Amino acid sequence: MTIFQIQLPDSLKINDFELKMLIASKLFEDGKLSSGQAAEVVGISKRAFIEILGKYNVSLFGYNFEELEEDVENA
Repeated sequence: MTIFQIQLPDSLKINDFELKMLIASKLFEDGKLSSGQAAEVVGISKRAFIEILGKYNVSLFGYNFEELEEDVENA
């Protein structure tokens, strides 16, 4: 695994877990990581990662709310 070091302003007030979740959830959403790989990046189980995804506005199914609503209307 590659390790990155970045400097963030103290005013950001973000902890390691939150930053890892932000990065991993975005990479998962973009299809660059599987849910298992993303969970490994964060250091949690795959199940825990999947359960937390909603907090980061990422759908496990690749749908956002608007797309789902549109599909329901068109059904």
